[in-house]
Amino acid sequence: MKTKVAVLFGGKSVEHEVSVISGIQAIMNLDTEKYEVIPVYMTKQNEMYIGDGIGDIESYKNIEQLLKNSRRVIMLNVDDKVQLMPYPPKKFGKNNAIDIDIAFPVVHGTNVEDGALQGYLKTLGIPFVGCDVTASAIGMDKYIMKTVLKENNIPVLDAREYTLADYAQMDVLLDQVEKTFAYPVIVKPVNLGSSVGISVAKNRVELSNSLDDAFKYATKVLVEHAITNLREINCAVLGDESEAIASECEEPLHTKDILSYEDKYVSGSKNGGSKGMASVSRKIPAELPDDLREEIRDMAINSFWALGCNGVARIDFMIDEDTGKLYFNEINTIPGSLAFYLWEPIGITYKELLDRMIQLAMRRVRIEERLTFTFDTNILNMAKLGGSKGAKL
Repeated sequence: MKTKVAVLFGGKSVEHEVSVISGIQAIMNLDTEKYEVIPVYMTKQNEMYIGDGIGDIESYKNIEQLLKNSRRVIMLNVDDKVQLMPYPPKKFGKNNAIDIDIAFPVVHGTNVEDGALQGYLKTLGIPFVGCDVTASAIGMDKYIMKTVLKENNIPVLDAREYTLADYAQMDVLLDQVEKTFAYPVIVKPVNLGSSVGISVAKNRVELSNSLDDAFKYATKVLVEHAITNLREINCAVLGDESEAIASECEEPLHTKDILSYEDKYVSGSKNGGSKGMASVSRKIPAELPDDLREEIRDMAINSFWALGCNGVARIDFMIDEDTGKLYFNEINTIPGSLAFYLWEPIGITYKELLDRMIQLAMRRVRIEERLTFTFDTNILNMAKLGGSKGAKL
């Protein structure tokens, strides 16, 4: 019997459209000999839809029509089995709920990649592919992530985090940044990806503009020194806490100070539509000395373990060409296109990559099933309930 896999994509995120591309790429490459694939589109209001057109990228040229031709569903746990149930339910006749065995989130950005969706799936009691709640949340929060990595002796650039309260006193904020860092600086929303809201500032006016832009997308913003003579190298990792392997390294190419949203998803789409991160101009393999390549791959695995990741993550590194120093930049716990293009050069096809991710998720389920989450003693039977002071034992 085939395993029923619900592939979730879209969601309430500024990276919604990128997720649609990544999700449908995955759907097209899953092994249909082993898996029955159910595409599940999440709207920008996080409503779930299934239907014949949901797995067809052409349908998303007219999303309003696509939704009219599709069926809204909700996830329910019925007798320890998670189902996709039509919503609203029919008053008469069968509702034809669909059983699912495992969820495969292929989502990007806040509200979906940051642990929120993972927590929802965990509460429902359905196995899901990829990082758990904690690793997803840490991986999305760039400031907390840096703190964890520093504790594990992984080199990161020093940074300061600023809140909306700081933003309300812009002159003080600008003074603090200038006192802490020399220009240029890079400004980032603390919890976004795909280069949304990220920019480099070379003077006070540009810094003010960068902060205005970043605070459009997040309530917390990160500022750090921008490496002037920068070389970016990316490497993916596949595995779990027990074992992990590193992919080939790539060097993404870009048109500005940083790899922009346009570089990632628009520049390669002029002939025939965007292919997500797979369309980025890049060198694979990156031209690196053997010792540096292995240092990057080792650091990628160690970072993956330090953050408690599972499945596939892509880790982006920075090399300061002036000093030769290597720094961890950020992690994508659900990378665009699932970084399949980094695995093919070392002989792992996209189909095999997806299969391994599902098997890793199932292994995590088997491990968690050995844990104890309840006690035989029911303290409610022992308590004297009621009263303003609460229960007494």
